[in-house]
Amino acid sequence: MKLNSTLSLVALSVVSVLQVAHAASVYEIVNIENADVKGTLTDTANGYGQSINANNELVGVSRGRTNLSSSDVNDDSNIINLDDAIGADQSISYSTVSQIIGNSFAFHALENDATTPWLPTFESINSSIAPSSITSDNRNTVDSYFFDINDAGIRVGAMSAPEKTMDYAGSVSGVDNWYYRDYELRGFVKSSASATEMELPPPYTEYTNSDNVTVNVGGSSLAAAINSNNLIAGYGSVALSSYGESVTDSCISSDSESSPVDICIQANQFPNSSTGVINIQYKTRAMVWQYHTDGSFIRTELPLGLDPGSSSSTFVAQGLGINDNGVVVGRSHVYRNGNTDDLYYDAAYWSKNGSGSYEYHWIPVIDNDVLSSIAYSVNAAGIVVGSYKKYIDGYQRDKFFIYDSNTPDTKPITPNDFYSYTSDLSSRAKDINNQGQVVGYIETSEDKQISRPKDAFLYDVNSEEFSDLNNLLTCESKGYQKNSEGKWVKHQFTVTDATGNSLTYDADIRVVEANKINDEGVIAATAFVRKPVYQTDLSGNLILDGSGNPTFKLDGEGHPVTSYLPRMVVLKPAATSATACDLSSDGGIDTGSYSRKGAAVWGWLLLLPLAWLRRRQ
Repeated sequence: MKLNSTLSLVALSVVSVLQVAHAASVYEIVNIENADVKGTLTDTANGYGQSINANNELVGVSRGRTNLSSSDVNDDSNIINLDDAIGADQSISYSTVSQIIGNSFAFHALENDATTPWLPTFESINSSIAPSSITSDNRNTVDSYFFDINDAGIRVGAMSAPEKTMDYAGSVSGVDNWYYRDYELRGFVKSSASATEMELPPPYTEYTNSDNVTVNVGGSSLAAAINSNNLIAGYGSVALSSYGESVTDSCISSDSESSPVDICIQANQFPNSSTGVINIQYKTRAMVWQYHTDGSFIRTELPLGLDPGSSSSTFVAQGLGINDNGVVVGRSHVYRNGNTDDLYYDAAYWSKNGSGSYEYHWIPVIDNDVLSSIAYSVNAAGIVVGSYKKYIDGYQRDKFFIYDSNTPDTKPITPNDFYSYTSDLSSRAKDINNQGQVVGYIETSEDKQISRPKDAFLYDVNSEEFSDLNNLLTCESKGYQKNSEGKWVKHQFTVTDATGNSLTYDADIRVVEANKINDEGVIAATAFVRKPVYQTDLSGNLILDGSGNPTFKLDGEGHPVTSYLPRMVVLKPAATSATACDLSSDGGIDTGSYSRKGAAVWGWLLLLPLAWLRRRQ
C-alpha cells in the first residue's frame, strides 16, 4: 500500500521536448491565492484532484496527516503556513498489536462556495475524523477515498472499516489489545456532502473451509465511476485466491485464545512491512451497481474475459470507467485470440446485448509485443482511452491509446505526443470528455535508467493536437507576479524557523497529472508545489526546540532546503484575452532567479482505483 515513489529532479533539466507551440486554450489554476495553491485539507501533507462534474464540484483525496501547526510561524502575510511544509515521513507501520492509523481523507471543493471557493472541505466517510480534529484521544482509524462524482453530486469511492479491539492474550508484555478491521476496502456511494454513505459490498465476504467452518474475511470492493443514470462501475471479490484460502485455513486451524482467527486474518491482510505483499488476495470481477435514490441498489457481476473452468488460478477483472450509455471499461484476464497459452491482463469494455445482458469485449492490442493494457474512460460516443505496456528501446514503457468501440475490429491508435513518431516517453490517458478532449500524464525526460518526471497533458482527438498543460498556463498559475516595473517575476515566500534561520524561496507550481475533464474543459488535476523541509530524527520524528518548534533541514553548505508536495488543482479555460506564459520569450520573466537549494523529493501517486491493491496471480 505504498503510494509514493521518488522522481528525479536532475531529469527536469531535460525539457527541450516541451518547447512546442500550441494553439489550445489558455488555462489558469483557479484555486490559487498569492501564488499559494489551496489544494489539500488542513493538517495534511498531500492533496490529489480526482474528479469534477459539470457543476464544477470536485472530489479529491488528502493523505499524510502532519503534526506541524501554523502557530509555529510568524504571522506575516508573506509567510507560508507551516502545516503546508515538508515534515516527518508519514509512512505507516501496520500491526495487529498497534493502533490502526487512518491516513487517507476524502474531500470536496466547490466553485460556488460562497465563502471559500475551491477550498478542500473534509467529508466524513464511515465515521472518519477530520485531520484537523485528530488528537491522542480522538484518533481516525478509517481510510477513505473519493474517485468520481456525477452531475447530480453523487459521489463514489472506497473506504476501510473502523478499528475494532480485542483483549490481548498473547505473550508480548506491555500489550493490552489486538486491533483489527472487518474489511480493508469497501466501495460506497454518497448522495451528497451531508448524507451518510451507503456500502456497496462484494458478493464474497466470508470463507467456509472443508469442515464447514465459516469466518469473515471482509472481501474487497471499490466504486470507481458513476454516470448520470446513477449506474456505478467498479469491482468486487468473488472468492479467495488459492493461496489466500491456504492462509485462512491456517488461521482457522490455529484459532485459540492466544491466536484468534480474526487477528490472524487481519495480520495477513496488512501489507508485509518489507515486501508490501498482502497474503490474503481475492479473485475479483468487474461489477456495476444500479443505485436508487431511496437507498437501494442492484449489483450485477460482469463476465470475465475467459472461461476459468476448474482452474485454481487467480483470474481478476476491474471496471474503472462508465459512460451514460452504460458501457463499462476496465481490464480483465483473457486468453488472447482464444489461445490458452497466452494469458494476459488486457483492456476491455462491457456493453449490453439485445436482451439487456452485459457482454465482455476484448480491446485488441496494437501488436503481439504488448505486455498488458488497461482502459480508464469512455465517452458518450464510445471512444475509449487507456494505456498499454511494452518494451521500447529495452525498457518497459506505458503509452496512451485511443480506441473506437464502434469499430471493434480495428486496433487502438497511439497518438503522437511531442514527436511525429512513437517515442519512449511513458504516458497514460486518464479521461476523455464528450468533446473528444483527453487528459492524462506523460514523461518529460528521455533519461533511461532513472525515474522520469511527468507532466499533465491535454490531447484533442478531433484536431490531433497534443499539449503539455504547463505550457498552456497563465503566468499567475505558474507562481509569477508583476513587480513594480511591470515585469513578471517569481513570487517569493519567506519562512523563519525556531533558530531564527530565514528561508526565502521562489514559488514553483508544476501540474503533473490530469485525472478528469468535464465537457466545459475544466480539469481536476494534481500539481507539485514547492515547500520548505524540516529536520527529522532517525525515526522520522520532527526535531523540535524547547518550545516545540521545528528547524529547517540544511544542505551540505548549511543552507535550508526545499522540496515538493502534491496539491489538488483546478484548471479552467482562461478568458479569450489571456495568454500562456512563454518562458522562452524575453518578455521580462526573470527565469535566472530560480534555483533549487539542496536535495528534493518528489512524491508521486497514480490515483487509480486499483493503486491500493496488490495482486497475486
